[in-house]
Amino acid sequence: MQWSDILAGVSAEQASGAADVVVSGVQYDSRRVCADDVFVAMRGGTTDGNRFVQQALERGAAAIITDSSDVFNKTAMKQSVAVALVAHGRRALAEVSSVVFGRPQDKLKVSAVTGTNGKTTTAFLLEQMLASVGRKCLLIGTIETRIAGKVMPSEHTTPEARDLYALFAEAVDAGCTEVVMEMSSHALEQERVWGIPVDVAIFTNLTQDHLDFHKTMGAYAQSKAKLFEGVGAPPPRVAVINGSGEYSSVMRNAFQGGQLMSFAIDASFGDHRAEDVRSQLGETRFRFATPAGNIEVHSPLSGRVNVENLLGAMCAALARGLSLKEVAAAVGQLRQVPGRFQVVAGSREAGFVVIVDYAHTDDALRNLIQLAREEVGEHGGRVITMFGCGGDRDRTKRPKMGRAAGADSDLVIVTSDNPRSEEPMEVINEIVPALVETHATYIVEEDRRAAIEVAIRAAKPGDIVLLAGKGHEKEQIFAGGAVPFDDVKEAARVLRELTDEAAK
Repeated sequence: MQWSDILAGVSAEQASGAADVVVSGVQYDSRRVCADDVFVAMRGGTTDGNRFVQQALERGAAAIITDSSDVFNKTAMKQSVAVALVAHGRRALAEVSSVVFGRPQDKLKVSAVTGTNGKTTTAFLLEQMLASVGRKCLLIGTIETRIAGKVMPSEHTTPEARDLYALFAEAVDAGCTEVVMEMSSHALEQERVWGIPVDVAIFTNLTQDHLDFHKTMGAYAQSKAKLFEGVGAPPPRVAVINGSGEYSSVMRNAFQGGQLMSFAIDASFGDHRAEDVRSQLGETRFRFATPAGNIEVHSPLSGRVNVENLLGAMCAALARGLSLKEVAAAVGQLRQVPGRFQVVAGSREAGFVVIVDYAHTDDALRNLIQLAREEVGEHGGRVITMFGCGGDRDRTKRPKMGRAAGADSDLVIVTSDNPRSEEPMEVINEIVPALVETHATYIVEEDRRAAIEVAIRAAKPGDIVLLAGKGHEKEQIFAGGAVPFDDVKEAARVLRELTDEAAK
């Protein structure tokens, strides 16, 4: 394609360069620039891409799009380079990417999930429901990216616009017709999803998180609400909103689209409900009550939180054209989401249950512990909770996490999560005072590997051990960088050691 094709799709304030300059790709990272690419230089939260324009040119960039008038003026003096000045760098990145990749978003129906907790689970469940009726899907989320079943790692919950549009184009080539993706508050606020037409938008809940970025809960909620307004695209056709959440009204008020579907376990908060809920470890049954009729569902997932996740996914599946019978059939065949209430293989044989979960907010941790408490309550077992808090993140979460852990656990092991640039014990020391307030029995073990061993070796028959915070993650991040670490593998190692010791 030519520079003139790019300019036709971009909101440029000024432009120069020959219209017939050939452009073959788009990049926002100068290190990835190839010959004839257009490089989008934009100001970011931690760096300014305009600093790397010369590097992009040296690597063969044929055109530059910049949000800096100084860079535009300097580059425009180079007769062989096409350049455009834009007001919004990230918007321009999305617009250029759409053009370069052939507007793939127009060939796909996008379902997007936002919320503090439950995004990943809801997205995984919805993708499975759509696949159950033969639809090929692109799944984009925290754990992994899947294109028609092909699995790739995910670097971010919601990638930058260029990478999103590249995934969309690959999905179209693979025959996909559906996209199920998580849309984080960061991505919505930073407009990484600019121009993506969302067909079905799902809101799970909103509890305290990411205040290091958003500063206030009100600002956090408004970032989430952008999904229901439309980000550089019309509002969604259907909004699926958890009616029982404190901030559900913010999402409702933001939505100016077509159909509104609300869901809740409590009948007073949703027109799509879970009635007569019966749950135990590894199984949940309820009646899915909707304006179009009721149907019994049987899920291999556990707990009230997963009932809400199921409701959100089922409503979205209905909005995407599945029938009640198709939804109920799909629910019965759902697979476990990695790192979300994941039972570690071999733990039941030891007489207790070890569960790995991503819970990393006080609300998610509280819900996780409550679910475990319900399970052990019938036979008098204990709940043993191991958790930590991330470094370089919202510090006000730390005492809240401590209170949540101590309130209903029989034993708490406080350890490191991803300390990042902070000293692990400095993070732990901000957790412990609140934990002490609960009068819970607790142990401090800075080393996460050792903490997992302490938690599992403390377990007795009938107990549940919760390893919270990292879930599916395969590394632990320190000031010196990331090191391989997997809660599931570490737990399995300790369980094998216990088995070997018992056999001697």
